Amino acid sequence: MKKPRRSVALLIETSNAYARGLLSGIISYIQEHASWSIFLPEQERGATPPRWLLNWKGDGIIARIETDAIAQAVRKTKLPTVDLSAARYLPDIPWVETDDHAIAELAAEHLLERGYRHLGYCGDPGFNWSVWRCEIFTELIQQKGGKCHIHQSLARYNPRYSWNREKTRLSKWLSNLPKPIAIFACYDIKAQQLLDVCRELNISVPEEVAVLGVDNDPILCELCTPPLSSVIPNTHQAGYEAAALLEEMMSGEKVSNEPLLIKPLGIHTRQSTDLLAIEDPDIAKAFRYIREQATANIRVQDVLEQVPLSRRMLEHRFVKYLGRTPHQEIQRQRIKRVKELLTQSDLSLTEIAIRSGFEHTEYMSVAFKRETGQTPSRYRQETGTNRGKEF
Repeated sequence: MKKPRRSVALLIETSNAYARGLLSGIISYIQEHASWSIFLPEQERGATPPRWLLNWKGDGIIARIETDAIAQAVRKTKLPTVDLSAARYLPDIPWVETDDHAIAELAAEHLLERGYRHLGYCGDPGFNWSVWRCEIFTELIQQKGGKCHIHQSLARYNPRYSWNREKTRLSKWLSNLPKPIAIFACYDIKAQQLLDVCRELNISVPEEVAVLGVDNDPILCELCTPPLSSVIPNTHQAGYEAAALLEEMMSGEKVSNEPLLIKPLGIHTRQSTDLLAIEDPDIAKAFRYIREQATANIRVQDVLEQVPLSRRMLEHRFVKYLGRTPHQEIQRQRIKRVKELLTQSDLSLTEIAIRSGFEHTEYMSVAFKRETGQTPSRYRQETGTNRGKEF
């Protein structure tokens, strides 16, 4: 029996890459599973709800509910709704969000592995996800024995917000920070502001200040000077899962209002963090070689040929600066590449093993499970771009 064609409203802005990623995931779900008529008003983030929504006779809504006005308008429709915002104006409805804990972990790992001993966080307290990322990032840095220097801007949508005033505060903060330092910005727009202020202050990036954003908006990141490194959220998967939840709700199924958190895909490294802050030039060279060649099936002996050190001294100094041995770093880089290929491609496990520097698929699977607690196939199912897809 043919399914009825449902009418679904998407109250999602189209003005930024994050939201467009959500929309692409919703489109994928519709193409694969559903028969929907879509209503998508052209709107900016936090815009007032469209007037037609008040008397709209649709079947369901997917929205980024980031204002009380949107929340009240959605509530009045009494329609099945899935929220894609961390603001939680309607805490009793299902919601899908990026995993901020995993984003902060990726950011901390990315910056710490480059040898930075001073780290910072620049956030916007007007967004829950920024507050959560700050708390988690700070905790992770403290666990590693470091101190996190924090700057909280006035919330971007606060009526008293002024870029000139904020730029003055950012300038003072950046000027007083110890150098070199690596700063995790809550999202790409905040990172772009940091880079602009660094340029005005003649602070070199990444030599004195490394900057990492979130969202990996390709246009924004490439327009930054220098190009911005950024965490890649899996917005496609978030949109896909939200659409799947809404279809279940419109079909009369009961779904949980517990958060469905989607892990990020990785980090797109660009020039703003592409520098090692390791003070020991031999260890910096060894680390750079491993990072670039780990997937070429290298051994520690290959690393020793790059630096004038004995194996004992290489391992001693490597552990001193990075907290792990050269062998552990080679393995870590390979597992990192396996994760990228599992989530971003449909390559077979055999091909992934070859491209990641493992001689045998079985060895890759054992090493991957030892490091992550999951088999490669299970990891792919849980983080891939297609819900329920078998590999």
